[in-house]
Amino acid sequence: MQNITISEAAATQIRHVLEERGKGLGLRVAVKPSGCSGYSYVLDIADEVRAEDVAFEARGVKVLVDREALDVLDGTEVDYVNEGLNRFFRFNNPNVTDECGCGESFNV
Repeated sequence: MQNITISEAAATQIRHVLEERGKGLGLRVAVKPSGCSGYSYVLDIADEVRAEDVAFEARGVKVLVDREALDVLDGTEVDYVNEGLNRFFRFNNPNVTDECGCGESFNV
């Protein structure tokens, strides 16, 4: 069974974004061919569940993933980190075999 997990920090941030926005079901995560290493993550707020979505729910929030991206994202933990002045979602993806130097893309 394929799985995506959500850290407490990510859940808190997803709730915050949805509250500020005033609507939405959760975080939509996808991958697209990109960059020098193969794939990049694509994030959006999900307002609806699409037929191709698989929903993962934890800590009171949902992460929706396109079924076709599950092989690439299987086992990934969605986290939210603060590093200095930077705040961002981080994907702890066990399938990544290589990343580009700028951190924008990855290979599996």
